[in-house]
Amino acid sequence: MANEITFSQFFSLVSESITQGTFAKLTLAKTIGKPELQNIYVKLIVEENKLKFTLTKKIYDGEKKEITSVHDLENLESEVKPYLTNPFLTALLFTTEDDITMKINKKKVASIIEQPPTFKNADPVLIDYLNA
Repeated sequence: MANEITFSQFFSLVSESITQGTFAKLTLAKTIGKPELQNIYVKLIVEENKLKFTLTKKIYDGEKKEITSVHDLENLESEVKPYLTNPFLTALLFTTEDDITMKINKKKVASIIEQPPTFKNADPVLIDYLNA
């Protein structure tokens, strides 16, 4: 139950950053063990004049592969959430205001940490979309 609240807070921060035009990117990292799925990257795109996102899965199964799929923005949480705790222990939201990290510890308890921003500029696709 506690994780559901933390996950909800984190995805609210993701939505807020998109709405406010501060979103730079979202990454899932730090896996348990050595799974084939190494990283997941979320980036924004505009398709048919609608803001959407790509979910790019970095896979290593003897050779490196990328699998990218396109989704409606309202499905971001439902598309990303299943990968949290298995296999990913970290979700990093990069915004122009803060880097927001959701970490899941060994006891599978999630927490959110905010740090100074890595990116000075928001995702150019988002800026163009908001200014259109």
